[in-house]
Amino acid sequence: MSTGRLDADVRPTRTAPGAGPRAAAAAADPPASRRRAPAASAGRRTAWLLGALALLAVLAVLSLGVGARGIAPGQVLHVLLHREPASEDWIAVHHSRIPRTLLGIAVGAALGLSGALMQALTRNPLADPGLLGINGGAAAAVAAGTALLDLRTFSAFVWFALLGAAVSALVVQILGGGGRASATPARLALAGTAVTAVLTAFVNALVLLDPLTLNRFRYWQVGTFAGVEAPVLGQVLPFLAAGAVLALLLGRPLDALALGDDTGHALGARPGRTRALGLLAITLLCGAATAAVGPIAFVGLAVPHLARRLCGPDQRWIMLLSGVLAPVLLLASDILGRLLLRPAELQVGVVTAFLGAPLFIALVRGRRIAQL
Repeated sequence: MSTGRLDADVRPTRTAPGAGPRAAAAAADPPASRRRAPAASAGRRTAWLLGALALLAVLAVLSLGVGARGIAPGQVLHVLLHREPASEDWIAVHHSRIPRTLLGIAVGAALGLSGALMQALTRNPLADPGLLGINGGAAAAVAAGTALLDLRTFSAFVWFALLGAAVSALVVQILGGGGRASATPARLALAGTAVTAVLTAFVNALVLLDPLTLNRFRYWQVGTFAGVEAPVLGQVLPFLAAGAVLALLLGRPLDALALGDDTGHALGARPGRTRALGLLAITLLCGAATAAVGPIAFVGLAVPHLARRLCGPDQRWIMLLSGVLAPVLLLASDILGRLLLRPAELQVGVVTAFLGAPLFIALVRGRRIAQL
């Protein structure tokens, strides 16, 4: 992925002293590719957020009723309010679909937040959480654990994936900083691309040399909620919660750094510390989400663009709205995957690719950022 002109959308246009009226007019009306999204009123932002929460609640109820065994919405509410351990509907809802739905909401929120944070951190509107090597590190650790330690379950994958994501993020930070205290967005993106390429080659070598590893690893790699045990959510939830809190706290410093490092520093932001904490938040969010269900494409890439269009350039609102819209997309994809091949199901990672790619293309063409 190209990292050229990483800050085209965020640097303000200045006019040199003594410049003529034509230059002043050009500065007042920058090209479309360099304009920032218009600010939205607080009422409009709140309305979009409440609407997204309402849609998420509706999809959560649908997720509890859709599957190989269909359950009507009224019956779903009945089994939620009454304890009937002998009922097949009660068992399906409480033992399978509630954990699956909660995991979808948590993973979706993590991917949305990490995607918005990633794009702000690198000043690259085409960045996704995998750009810093997080997904590559998680995949390499899971593949190595499967080949060398005979890992078989998602619960076993979680800790290896988290460790791999953390080590990969640390290597990217060291390479991106180049021995200095601060890493620039361009250096971070380039270091992440290089580390991802090396890790991808390592994973490919492992799965090609060991067919058994390939059979186990490819099921996790496609991104799926099927077969994920309920305790997995408890394993990753502390990491997701810590990453979400840290990401939301970085909203104001990221808004300041959007004007450039010098201006951001003058406004009280610390570029080096902000990027280091941002990388930590992305590692916690994306690493834990990937560890739980495997890598899921396009959610963290497309959703922040939609949130930015709805709420304007305020990074705090972008991350907050992305954290709600991403679970909406993920739950909708999971429900659709259960319906398309019923009674079998299509993995959610496949569905998000089909839904997210056209959405992202439409957003790119609408904002004219394809020129970046």
